[in-house]
Amino acid sequence: MASLTAAVLASNNEEIIARCLQSVAWADELLVILDTRSTDRTAEISEGLGARVHRSRFENFAQQRNVGFAETRTEWLFYIDSDEEATPALAQEILHVVAHGQETGWWVPRRNFLWGKETRHGGWYPDYQMRLYRVDCARYDVDYPVHEMVQLQGEAGHLQQPLIHHNYASLGQFITKQHQYVELEAQRRFQAGIRPHVWTRFSQPLREFWRHYVRLQGFRDGWHGLKLCALVAYYYGYAVTARLSQLWRAHEAAG
Repeated sequence: MASLTAAVLASNNEEIIARCLQSVAWADELLVILDTRSTDRTAEISEGLGARVHRSRFENFAQQRNVGFAETRTEWLFYIDSDEEATPALAQEILHVVAHGQETGWWVPRRNFLWGKETRHGGWYPDYQMRLYRVDCARYDVDYPVHEMVQLQGEAGHLQQPLIHHNYASLGQFITKQHQYVELEAQRRFQAGIRPHVWTRFSQPLREFWRHYVRLQGFRDGWHGLKLCALVAYYYGYAVTARLSQLWRAHEAAG
């Protein structure tokens, strides 16, 4: 019978880690990849729930997830984030495909709850994530440190049952996280030699807003959708380009 590890990336997640781990208690092994700079009770709580804790300094998401692959001792790996939970229906589907499926990787849909409200438009659902893999057939591409890309050997399938994603409890948490993503993405583009065009800083936010609010029907989520689409347009359209411009100016000034 195929064996499976459920793994979580964590850092100062003492308030939510128990909910996450309890939702995957059916896995053969629980693994927490903990940032060495974490200072709260995440490790203690995780170990109390039967998880094996491996400490690794966080550099980027792709690197940290690859640590999880290296630490996994089972045939299959299921990645779940600390702010997510797996429903019993998803657990049953995972166990079925692991035992009977031919695919080496599986996309999992997510139901996203932002600021306590389920968000189903603007690109937030079904929000498929590649999270279930045969360990010997997948690794993350370190050239994409933020929104990670999986390099998979073999075919991938799509699960039907979703993860529950408690995505940003407050607007402040959302903004803090976006600043982190902006920095990582700008650094990636800079290291890849990508230079921003002058007009991109202004045209890209408009394109992002149109895509999320109109094409992906973010307007169907009302005021909540409007606010969210505007924020996404700002951070992914304007802020990344502005930060990239700063990096290039500093580089050129340094000679």
